[in-house]
This record gives sequence, structure tokens and C-alpha cells, in this order.
Amino acid sequence: MKAYRFSAEWSKIEPREGEFDDAALQHYREVCDALLAAGLTPMVTLHHFTHPLWFEQKGAFEKAENIALWIRFSERVFQALHEKVNLWCTINEPEVFASQGYFQGVFPPGKKDPPLTGVVLKNLLAAHTEVYQALKKLPGGDKAKIGLVKNIFQFDPYRRWNFFDWMLARRFNYLFTDTIIEFFKTGEFKTATPGLMNVQYANAAAPHTLDFIGLNYYSHMHLKFQWSLKEFFKFEHRPDEIMTDMPYPIYAEGFYRALQTVAQLGKPIYITENGIADAKDDRRELFIRRYLYAMSQAIKDGCDVRGYFYWSLLDNFEWAEGYEMKFGLYEVDFKTQQRRLRDGAKAFVKIAKRD
Repeated sequence: MKAYRFSAEWSKIEPREGEFDDAALQHYREVCDALLAAGLTPMVTLHHFTHPLWFEQKGAFEKAENIALWIRFSERVFQALHEKVNLWCTINEPEVFASQGYFQGVFPPGKKDPPLTGVVLKNLLAAHTEVYQALKKLPGGDKAKIGLVKNIFQFDPYRRWNFFDWMLARRFNYLFTDTIIEFFKTGEFKTATPGLMNVQYANAAAPHTLDFIGLNYYSHMHLKFQWSLKEFFKFEHRPDEIMTDMPYPIYAEGFYRALQTVAQLGKPIYITENGIADAKDDRRELFIRRYLYAMSQAIKDGCDVRGYFYWSLLDNFEWAEGYEMKFGLYEVDFKTQQRRLRDGAKAFVKIAKRD
């Protein structure tokens, strides 16, 4: 393992608006020093789903005028760490943050407001372009590599012969992936669903605000259309699929597809997340071997992959699922803090040692 990705927690660094905690910044300096001393490259993420309560109370990314507050925070972190950190992720999975927090309502702030979902996503993309430009102007900005982290979760038709399944899949892929890829290719963002949302945003600078693209990939979903006024579609899994502990299957082919999708941007690619929830540890080795093989094939076919970060090194707090999902290469006893390398993770060790 040659690198470690982590995020800088805004609520610790700026616990009250305009008040920055130097001790919190010093903590991150020491983290970076420890990583560098161990020969590890640090990669810092500036927004990974969380922000201070005071920012939420001001409307967070629902309001474009609040973007300046996040940029001020990001500048402070960059100034503190730029001599130690060369790789910077601005926002982690903007479409997931927007959809889960404002459409599904399962992430904070727990709203179910489709029109607001599009607004938040637009503001997150605007925030990325603005913070990229702001950080590049700071001392050390010219040397920093700055990118956005895009999650890709393909939607495929459950019945390949069914026209409505195909239309649903195309629409979901458009909303969650195509709109963002197009934004960074053309500077045009359009997300529209009749009766739900209609947001358009243009920023000619957008195609020039990526030094790399981060890719988070796990799996795909099948969509099945149904004739019902209450719910006109549902997610289905085919009986031959090997399921993870999350509600999706092992699908290494999708990893290859996702790499080809982000390769359209013509930027270096970092796999910023890829892993499996597997409490029994009876599928982890299969996942690792299949997904890393898929990545190797994508590299052979021209994808410019510069790094791979497994999700995750340790069992973690998995947002809406809490501590139930076991993603770690290392099993963690949260009472004693004891860590143990899982047997299924040994395949990852063997592959890493071949380099």
C-alpha cells in the first residue's frame, strides 16, 4: 500500500462559523507527516458527505451563496497541508449526496424534495469549479492535482426485451451519470424530469477544472417497469447473481464499463473507492480477484488509471447503514479497537506485493 485517502472534517476544523481550530488543523498535519514518514502518499477529500451543523442551518448547498463558506474552509485546509499533500479531491459523489439527502431522504438532511435535489447537485458542481480555481491561485496551487470523485452505479434493464425497462435504465443513467460527464466535457449541465425537476447550468470553465477524475464503483441495479400508479418501477436482482451484504451484487464487468465511461473525460483516473461489504468473509476474495482483473483489462484497453484505493482499510461507519456493513480489509472490534486482517483480504495483499 503506497497511498492513503482520508477526508478533512469541516465540523472539527471550523466548529463555529468563522472560528478555525488550529489544533484540528495540526492533527491533519501530523496525519500527513506520519503517512509521509511511512512512505505513503496522502490524498485529501474536502467534502465527504459531512459538514458543520451551522452550515446546515444556513441552508448548506441548497443556496448558491453558501458556496463561498465552503471555499473559505477549503482554502484554509489547503494552506495548512499543501506542502504535504499533492492529491486533492474536492467533493465526494455529488450525485449521491444530492439524491440520498434530498430525493430519497435517507442521508441528512432527510428531505424528499425532487426539485431541490437538482438545485443541490448544480450547486455542488458549481462549488467544485469555484474551489478548483480558488486553490490553483494559492501558493502551491500550481503543483497540486485537484479532481472530483464520481460514483458510477449503472442501471440496466431487468428484461432486455422490454422497451420500458430500457427507457427507465437510460433515464436513470442520464440523471446520475451522463449529466455530470457532459458537464465536464462541455460545461453544460441539464437535469430534467417532467413534474419533478428542471435545472440548467452553464460554466465554460468546467472542462478545465479536473486534473484527474476519481471513480467510486461497487455494482449495478436492474430496473423493472410495472403498471402501477403508486410505483411504476422496482429494482430486481437476477437469481444467478452473487449478492453482497449491501442490496447489490458482485458485478466486475460494471467496473470495466465505468472505467470506460470516465475515460471519456480524457483525464487520469484514480479509483477512489472499490470494495465489498461481506461480514461472513466468504465473497471478499472473489470480489477482489474479479474486480482487479476487470481493472487490469481496462488499463490494457487504454484507461489511464494512476491509483487504486480499496474501500475500506478498516471496518467503518457506513452512513445510513451504520456499523452493520463490514467493508474492511481489516476486521475491527469496536469495543477493544483490535484489528485483524481478514482471510479474504489476503488476496489483495498477494496482488499488491506483485508490484
